[in-house]
Amino acid sequence: MNLFKLVWRNLLRRKGRFVFTLGGVAIGMAAFVSLLTIGQGLDREIKKQAQGLGANLVVTPKGWCAYEQISVLTGEQLPEAIPMSEVDKIRAVPGVKNVIPYVNEKTAFRNRPVPVIGVLPEEMRALQKWEIAAGRYFNGADEPAVVVGAAIATQFQLKPGDTFTVRGNPLPIVGVLSEAGNKDDVASFVPLPVVQELYEVKGMVSFALVQVDDLQQVDTVSLRIQEKANVAVVTDKQLLSSILSIVGTVSGAMQAVAAVGVLAAAFGIINTLLTAVYERRREIGIMQAVGSTRRTLFAAFLLESGLYGLLGGFVGVLMGILGAYVLGPYLTDNAFTASLRQSPEPSLDGTTLLLTFGLSIGLALAAGLYPAYRSTKLSPVEAMRIV
Repeated sequence: MNLFKLVWRNLLRRKGRFVFTLGGVAIGMAAFVSLLTIGQGLDREIKKQAQGLGANLVVTPKGWCAYEQISVLTGEQLPEAIPMSEVDKIRAVPGVKNVIPYVNEKTAFRNRPVPVIGVLPEEMRALQKWEIAAGRYFNGADEPAVVVGAAIATQFQLKPGDTFTVRGNPLPIVGVLSEAGNKDDVASFVPLPVVQELYEVKGMVSFALVQVDDLQQVDTVSLRIQEKANVAVVTDKQLLSSILSIVGTVSGAMQAVAAVGVLAAAFGIINTLLTAVYERRREIGIMQAVGSTRRTLFAAFLLESGLYGLLGGFVGVLMGILGAYVLGPYLTDNAFTASLRQSPEPSLDGTTLLLTFGLSIGLALAAGLYPAYRSTKLSPVEAMRIV
């Protein structure tokens, strides 16, 4: 009988113990993989939303928190805290190519919350390069009408000519945007003056995006804006880095919790193999008596622990990916990431997958070192002693 067959027979000798030990490894790895997969999907979604900004600088009120910063990327409701007079000052700053102010609000449409974003129609279309899938675009900067994103149109089965209610006021839908793959798909757009009037925030905006003439002068233009206007300014890269650092901290904390489960599974392997060493003393003695070396015994127990890691890792990865798809929408349904629910699809790349398998097998092998060492310390006479 070769070594692998011997190890496999020993694994299945106590089927109940094998199943529970393997289950401990699988559950620990599943929790780790699930949280890692959700975190990577969230990270990818935030990066995609940041790419959709289309601007070099983001002008916000001073003192905004992380939730308000991420809402810039996702189109969630934001306070109106920047006067249009400050926007005019920014436009006059040397090096500023374009300024696009936003008012981010929400409305209840068919008992569901929908983002309402007030924009300057022509400036916004030039910035985002929108294409119209159905109907037309706004005829003027203050036309009382709505253009809806592709996902909103699909969700509510809307088309040009339908009525969209904004804060209790019916407005006609004049167009549906082509799918953009970002926050624009899940929002409705209304000319800025109309939103300001409907929400009684005349002369105020939530934030503004700024395009600069020379990308090499982004930092200089940022300082000029802060000198001229009473606002805070961050670059698109700084905004993304700030949000990702927060998301990364949360993901890291969740993965640390999952790692505790993985370590607990490793101790389960140690306990199982130590028990096996005790139970197989007679067998170990016979193997030594017929010529098996200590190296062979050590390899046998190490291979057994490695199989726990391999099989447990495989089952754990499958359970983890399934758990991420099932539990992901619930884990990301909170005040900080709620607006990313439209596509926080779990993501696990091949490199991470291989590292996960490596972690599972490596921990299992490490857990098997001491039991394997113990097996080699039994003398043939002591091992064959019947208790």
